[in-house]
Amino acid sequence: MTSLLRAELLKLRTTRTFAALVGAALALSLIVVVLTASLGSDWSAQNTRNLFTTNFTGLFILLLGVMGMAGEWRHRTISATILAAPNRLRLLTAKTLSYAAAGALLSLIVTLTIMLVGTIILASRGIDTAPLSDLADVLWRDLVVAALLGALGVGIGAVLRNQVVAIIAVLVLGFVLEPALYGLVPEVGRYGPTVIAPSGIVDVSPFGESADETLLSPAPAVLVMLGWIALFFAAAAVRLRSRDLV
Repeated sequence: MTSLLRAELLKLRTTRTFAALVGAALALSLIVVVLTASLGSDWSAQNTRNLFTTNFTGLFILLLGVMGMAGEWRHRTISATILAAPNRLRLLTAKTLSYAAAGALLSLIVTLTIMLVGTIILASRGIDTAPLSDLADVLWRDLVVAALLGALGVGIGAVLRNQVVAIIAVLVLGFVLEPALYGLVPEVGRYGPTVIAPSGIVDVSPFGESADETLLSPAPAVLVMLGWIALFFAAAAVRLRSRDLV
């Protein structure tokens, strides 16, 4: 298992896709934080805290997990991968753990950067900055969300296999279906795996407002995310072990 993890992490470190997504997540997060911190008015302590939850890491690591797993079929590398690691369940586990670790690392880089830049801008405007306790609280929540979404992306990619279909499905689910379901039936929609449940962990409404009572609290939201990951992992394991590779 250790060698498989090393191999998967090496793939991540040496692919241009990972570097591009890191850059995109950092750039988009910085743009939103810089504009909001520079132009925003009527700041409160909650607004300052919410500013540092503006983090696109979750979306990008989810897509990276989907692409990393489904890409094995798109680029016809799955056969060679299985030949190098015949135990398919271990391979799937290694990929899941490696993308979870990548998500946490990516989130750490992006979150610390936007915290530093945002704090500097707010301080230069004479606005009270967030205390270290609030920053630490935001940081661990972001890390957990990114790690969970990275693992979820691998499961989705392994189940759907078609990279384009999987990416479109994730985007439609996250930007259309989950928000619509949450708006219509929040008691059901709050269990959504890509946006709504992660919003419960971060403790901020998916619509950019303060969290409301319909969102899950962090602990149940983490359990819901783990349940979704386990569901996709199980489905992916069955499909990987019982179906042809091509």
